Amino acid sequence: MKSLAILLLMGISPGGALAQDSKAYIACSNGAKTQAEMNECASAEASHADKELNQAYVEVLAKAASVPESAAKVKAAEQAWIAFRDAYIEATYPAKDKATEYGSMYPLEVELLRAKLTRRQIAALKDLLKKYGG
Repeated sequence: MKSLAILLLMGISPGGALAQDSKAYIACSNGAKTQAEMNECASAEASHADKELNQAYVEVLAKAASVPESAAKVKAAEQAWIAFRDAYIEATYPAKDKATEYGSMYPLEVELLRAKLTRRQIAALKDLLKKYGG
């Protein structure tokens, strides 16, 4: 019972997934037997979110192209977001020797954080798309 309480305090469900994780990630992680397999599941989750982000970004750029100077501003905003994402992850895990400081779960945690931040950016891009009539 104590371990369940700790997991819930950490924001982790007993199945090992965070609330924002996709069904594909949950299924993958439930089947993972080793840390390396769990890391692979998290990496796939981040990659899937990146693909969705790229699709949303292309849609916004296409719509923004019809409004003077908008495409350049969308590109600048996305570049700033990438810098923010990377800085946020680095601020979350600031140690120089990440493997020693954070252990074998570090790759999994970083990939899930990257996916979480990416999903937030996808939502922001979808909101921006609405502004351009998409």
